[in-house]
Amino acid sequence: MGEAIGQTLPLAVAIAVSPVGIIASVLILGTAKARSNGISFLAGWIIGLLALGGLLLLLNRSAAASSGGDPAGWTGYASIGLGLILLIFAYRQLKKWRTSKGEPDLPGWMSKLDDFDAARSAVAGIALAAVNPKNLILVAGAATAIAGTGTLAGDQVAALLVFTAIASLGVVVPLGIYLFMGDRAEGLLSWLKESMARNGGLIMAVIFVVIAAKLMGDGITTLS
Repeated sequence: MGEAIGQTLPLAVAIAVSPVGIIASVLILGTAKARSNGISFLAGWIIGLLALGGLLLLLNRSAAASSGGDPAGWTGYASIGLGLILLIFAYRQLKKWRTSKGEPDLPGWMSKLDDFDAARSAVAGIALAAVNPKNLILVAGAATAIAGTGTLAGDQVAALLVFTAIASLGVVVPLGIYLFMGDRAEGLLSWLKESMARNGGLIMAVIFVVIAAKLMGDGITTLS
């Protein structure tokens, strides 16, 4: 299990610092029912990641991602392919950040979060965690890495749970600030949202390049 956690740790961190989850969480905490909505959003996010990760893990196990305790040859090509896709994402993120010229850049759909209740907040969490293309690539890389270790099914499930916990920290932190920091929470959450909106593209471009290099390196190692 330790090997699987080590392989997926960078991927989990990349999801955790993703601006989409952080900004959406902050906006949810600005709604009328902030506490219940924030908790529901976090629950939905965790469910989304677990469902997506579990499905991809099953697919990898069905495709025999491990051979004799080592990653199967096809997983090397998969890792390289996922790395190349992340490089494309990195380029697009950097281009978008440069076009915005440092101004806050929030998707239009985020303005609709103001009227959400607990149920819709949970659905939003599931959707943002599981349907987001960037998350999909990162979770796919994690599932391939976990399955490729060839460990027991229970250990792989435990590794997926650890991956999900780390990948959810970006949503947990804003909620923790709201619940435990009292009067200081509003200013800190506002700063967090503005910072991620201004610099999220650059942050993710750098992270995607680093993760792409890792995945491609792992793929080359597997093939060699």
